[in-house]
Amino acid sequence: MNYDIIVIGSGPGGYVTAIRAAQLGFKTAIIEKESLGGICLNWGCIPTKALLKSAQVFHYINHAEDYGLNKVEGSFEFPNVIQRSRGVANKMSKGIEFLMKKNKIDVILGTAKVQKGKKVSVTDKDGKVTEYTGTHIIIATGARSRELPNLPQDGKKVIGYRQALSLPEQPKSMIVVGSGAIGVEFADFYNTMGTKVTVVEFMPNIVPVEDEEISKHLEKSLKKSGIEIMTNASVESVDTSGEGVKANVKTAKGNITLEADILLSAVGIAANIENIGLEEVGIQTDKGRVLVNEWYETSVPGYYAIGDIIPTQALAHVASAEGITCVEKIKGMHVEKIDYGNIPGCTYCHPEVASVGLTEKQAKEKGYEIKVGKFPLSASGKATANGNTDGFIKVIFDAKYGEWLGCHMIGDGVTDMVAEAVVARKLETTGHEIIKSIHPHPTVSEAIMEAAAAAYGEVIHI
Repeated sequence: MNYDIIVIGSGPGGYVTAIRAAQLGFKTAIIEKESLGGICLNWGCIPTKALLKSAQVFHYINHAEDYGLNKVEGSFEFPNVIQRSRGVANKMSKGIEFLMKKNKIDVILGTAKVQKGKKVSVTDKDGKVTEYTGTHIIIATGARSRELPNLPQDGKKVIGYRQALSLPEQPKSMIVVGSGAIGVEFADFYNTMGTKVTVVEFMPNIVPVEDEEISKHLEKSLKKSGIEIMTNASVESVDTSGEGVKANVKTAKGNITLEADILLSAVGIAANIENIGLEEVGIQTDKGRVLVNEWYETSVPGYYAIGDIIPTQALAHVASAEGITCVEKIKGMHVEKIDYGNIPGCTYCHPEVASVGLTEKQAKEKGYEIKVGKFPLSASGKATANGNTDGFIKVIFDAKYGEWLGCHMIGDGVTDMVAEAVVARKLETTGHEIIKSIHPHPTVSEAIMEAAAAAYGEVIHI
């Protein structure tokens, strides 16, 4: 019952942390109250991508003529689409089980609560409580769908992302509140499958963390696909007493009522920090997040926190990196602090959105003199051959030193291309070095080189 490291939570933060700890020779245990892989693998990142792939295939079938193929009448059984998504998630969860066994990590199933004296009590499904001791305790309990007081979720008519992944039947109409990655991805999926979707966003632009040009282009693309989008709008209240949902929406022109079968609340996440013993141990929190130092130590020695429960970007790859950094520091290795200014963000709607670094507005606000280059995918031979020319690549460089300040992409497959910019920025690559790095032809990745060339007046294909 004694471990070097106990990890609480097995999402992409927790399970990666446990594996790296085991690799470093620590006797490691991981505690999970539900399913290995956490929300991301079971109810987030992975199953949503499976749904979006089904939607993309359905779209291709219905547009076969665009590719010189005979017209096909596409049809589907909605439960089968959901079942495939759940099957993908289950397969990945079993993969995590294998990795735990391979790395000799003890998996403890139950609900954990940290105790004083570097102890953790775990209550199993039968109510039995067992106590474990760990030299280092790493809390990675993740987050859940945030509920607003005026949008209480009943799991049937007003739902969160979890219910949206497993609806028994397809709704004819849906209101999506919030246009971040979660909201936009579900809006895209359900719209492609035939649901009438309306997105309500409080901010002036959808995907509000993105560069404004990207946001505007995505809004135009989604509207063209049939999604109704309302910005500068907020849902004030909902009425679920009837057959569906009636939402009272406040707009600049006054209040209106929207009606739909279901309302999906996608207004962000809330960290899972309640009832896990933080107050009893004395671990400090602020604004719903656990406070940590640069190496993820909490205010109490021997207790650490990573992922969605701390005030950093709530992204799976960030949680994984934080966990690895945390245990490597515990091991005494020479570790670099994570550069939170070089974290890529991806939204997997169609067209996809990917970005890293400063937006054009942020670069200007920081006082940089900048060079901006853009390359439309309509000028890309590979994108044209693919039949997906909707989008562009935008790069931002410091005019004085050539530093790559930001990269913003919208288009098919850009989430698989953004890593080039992440690595280049990590290596302090300049704009001219990107231009002189020969990119393979024909690929969509050439558009990055072309955009860099456009910033310096050297672009060839536009």
